[in-house]
Amino acid sequence: MKPVIALVGRPNVGKSTLFNRLTKSRDAIVADFAGLTRDRHYGDGRLGDREFIVIDTGGFEPDSSSGIVKEMAKQTRQAVAEADAVVFVVDVRLGVSGQDHDIARYLRQSNKRVFLAVNKAEGMSDSPLLAEFHELGMGEPHPISAAHGQGIRSMLEWVLEDFEPDAEDEEGEDEEAPQVIRLAVAGRPNVGKSTLINTWLGEERLVAFDMPGTTRDAISVDFERNGQKFKLIDTAGLRRKGKVFEAIEKFSVVKTLQAIADAHVVLLLIDATQGVSDQDAHIAGYVLDSGRAVVVAINKWDAVDCYQREQLERSIQTRLAFLRFAPILHISALKRQGLGPLWKALGEAHASAYRKMSTPVLTRLVHEAVQHQAPKRAGTFRPKLRYAHQGGMNPPIVVIHGNSLEHIGDAYKRYLEGRIRDHFKLVGTPLRIEMRSSKNPFAEGAG
Repeated sequence: MKPVIALVGRPNVGKSTLFNRLTKSRDAIVADFAGLTRDRHYGDGRLGDREFIVIDTGGFEPDSSSGIVKEMAKQTRQAVAEADAVVFVVDVRLGVSGQDHDIARYLRQSNKRVFLAVNKAEGMSDSPLLAEFHELGMGEPHPISAAHGQGIRSMLEWVLEDFEPDAEDEEGEDEEAPQVIRLAVAGRPNVGKSTLINTWLGEERLVAFDMPGTTRDAISVDFERNGQKFKLIDTAGLRRKGKVFEAIEKFSVVKTLQAIADAHVVLLLIDATQGVSDQDAHIAGYVLDSGRAVVVAINKWDAVDCYQREQLERSIQTRLAFLRFAPILHISALKRQGLGPLWKALGEAHASAYRKMSTPVLTRLVHEAVQHQAPKRAGTFRPKLRYAHQGGMNPPIVVIHGNSLEHIGDAYKRYLEGRIRDHFKLVGTPLRIEMRSSKNPFAEGAG
């Protein structure tokens, strides 16, 4: 599981700048979830081989009692609850305020590992101004400059040093298809994740069991279907009560992000009666960024009329256009309709994510594609595609070598992707194409 780091502090101390620095972005990958208003943003960060999730929060006033400030405080408390570690950001130029003391008091009571980052301290690593931050009782103040990138790496090493990398992270993903398929069920609250999970577990009559996870109680359930073993990674909050499983629809963005990152295949569940929301699109975007195989299931299909179905199909085509490779199925978890085809689609998506593609076949496909439609010239020189090979699985990566390939645009890459997909029958998985150019000594003088 990726560790989760929450950035907490009063307004205008540079939390968002630090967030953008840690995620190397200008915005969260998954941001502005409905119901998570007022500044709780999520993004992925990386330090070397170590990956982590960052939560950016709004300005925190722990004792606020009204209006928007109260809502922001509530969001920050939730972020602290979800986090493995908290970075308490303060501003060296403003010094220690009463509000900083209030936040420090709250964080001490939270029983979380807290690291004190003193921002806007460029060139001030030995400044006596840092000394006053000791009075917060949060340990050694660590000077950083989010805007200039100073002290960020050492701060991250400090924060992450107590988190053991997963054995799987160290070894990398096994290039062979795994024996046990990790399946994440993702979607908004109340789309029917609980009903679907309980239907699966009841219908298959399997011995399922709790597997205690991290401090955030991420739970996975092992079960088997037609000889294939699955590990269901729950984002709904599965609990066992006696011998009966209950699924609690308690939405946690962090759980969802971690479940997606840990999965081989993601089932994105959409409520036919609600349509495709911003939240659905954000989750789908994160799935795509993670490179995971994905199947989209429209639940409660039996509960909508023909007009609603048409509207829904249209909204899927526009709002989830970037998932055009994903199969879309119509199901009713409650009435157990469409579950057979759903399992078939999940199996095909997983098989596609681990499809082996030989170098001779890939190279032939690329040459045939060029004969059918050559890439556009770049000035006086036309990009030349020489050979291709597979560069990875889950998602499949095709590496194409040649000359002047940096001039090949996205449209031509999509054309190549389509031909490769058709030949290898890839469904439900992203396909990434990388272009690697070798220098052509004659390129400049070519006519």
